[in-house]
Amino acid sequence: MTGFAEAGSTFNFDNPFNKLNWGHLFTDRADQPQFNAGVIALQRLPDPKATKDFDFGFKIQAMVGSDARYTHFLGELDYAMRDRTQLDILQAFATLHLPWITDRGFDVKIGQFVTLEGAELVDSIFYTHSYIFNFGIPLKQTGVMISSDLSSWLFVHASVMSGDSASLGWPGDNNSAASFQAGLRIKAFDDRLTILGTTHIGPEDPKQLDPLGVGWPNIPYECACDPNRALSYSNDVTLTWKATDRLTLSTDINYVHDDGWNALSATGLSEGVLSRLADIYGFNAALIPRRPRGVNGYGVAQYASYKIDDVFQLNGRVEFWRDHNNYFVGAYPGYFDYMNIDHGFYAPSAIFQPEGRGTSYFAITAGLTITPEIPKGLPIAGLTLRPELRYDASLTGAAPFFGASGYRRSTGMLAIDAIVPFALK
Repeated sequence: MTGFAEAGSTFNFDNPFNKLNWGHLFTDRADQPQFNAGVIALQRLPDPKATKDFDFGFKIQAMVGSDARYTHFLGELDYAMRDRTQLDILQAFATLHLPWITDRGFDVKIGQFVTLEGAELVDSIFYTHSYIFNFGIPLKQTGVMISSDLSSWLFVHASVMSGDSASLGWPGDNNSAASFQAGLRIKAFDDRLTILGTTHIGPEDPKQLDPLGVGWPNIPYECACDPNRALSYSNDVTLTWKATDRLTLSTDINYVHDDGWNALSATGLSEGVLSRLADIYGFNAALIPRRPRGVNGYGVAQYASYKIDDVFQLNGRVEFWRDHNNYFVGAYPGYFDYMNIDHGFYAPSAIFQPEGRGTSYFAITAGLTITPEIPKGLPIAGLTLRPELRYDASLTGAAPFFGASGYRRSTGMLAIDAIVPFALK
C-alpha cells in the first residue's frame, strides 16, 4: 500500500478581488493554502516481464483533498462533502494479462482508470497545470481497455467507455451514449524519443432537461444538438526527447472540438439579436430552429527540464492555447460548480468569458524540482518541493484575469507545493 500527500499555495501578484486564479482548476484559489490531495493506493499488478504467462491484478486508489472537486466520476461521491476538501475514487479496476495473439500477449483492464492522454497526467514537473491539461483532455473513464506491447518500440491501446469522467447509469452517466479512446506510443533512438498519440471520441454533452420548470439548463436547446449524438473530440500528441542524460525536452500538441454549441438560428441572426427582437415584438425565440456551429480549442506547450544534480532540477514551460469560442476555459468558485456543469445542472456561480468571441492564452512558467535526501528511519519515503513563477496573458485584447479592482489582460504568480510519498507495509 502506497500513497502521497500534497499541499501548496499560489501567491497572485494582482490580489484578485474574488481570490480566484483564472485559467486554473487544481490551483484556482489565490493567496490561500490548499490541501490538494492525500492519495492512498492498494494494488497488485501483473508482472510486466511475464509476457508468456497468464496473470492478473487490481488497483484501488482513493483521494481526499481539494483536487477532488475536478476529478470525480459522475455520481460517485461528487456531492458527499460540502466543502472544498472532498473525497474521490481515482481508480478502481481489475486487469488481466492474456498470452495470446501477439508474441507479448495483451492486457485487458476493466473498471475505472485514468486516461493515457497528455503530458502532465503522470509526474508533472509543475504545481500549476497547463491549459491543455485543465481544459483540453479527458481525465478518467469507466469501461474496458485493451492494450499490448506489439514490440519493444510500439505500444497500442483502445477502450470503450461511458464517457469522460462518467460512471454508469443515472446520475453516473450524463447521456446515454458510449465513447471511444485509442492511442499508441512509439519509442525510437534507443528510447531517447517517445511519441504518444491519443484520440478520444464520443458524445460528452449532458442530456439534462428542465422537467420541473425550476430553471435548470435545457442542454439540448442550449447546445442546439442531441447530446447522445453530438460528438466531442480530444486529440493529443506528446513528444519527449531525452537530449542528454540531464536535459529532457517535451512538446504537447492538443486539439479539442465539440459538434454542439455556438448555435445560430435558422434566420441567420445571432442569439443576442434574436433575443432583442423577441423582446420587442413579443414572440418566443425558442420556437425558431437553431443549428450548432461547434466549438474548438487548440494549442501547444513546450517543456524543458535540466537535472542539475540529485537534489535540484530546473524546469520551464511555454504554452499557447486558443479557446476559439470561449467555451472551454472557466472558473468554478462554488464547491460543486464543476460537477454541476458536467451533470448539466444549474451552476449560477460558474464564470465564463463572453460566448463566441474567443481568447488566445499565453503562459510561461519557470520552476525548480527539489528532492532533498530524507534521513532513514522516518515514516515518509521522500520529499518533493516545486516552487515556480508563472505569467499568463491574453493575446487577443480580452481581459479574463482577475485583479484587485476588476479584470486584467495578464497576471503573474508565485506558487509552491510539497509532495510527501509514503509506503505502508
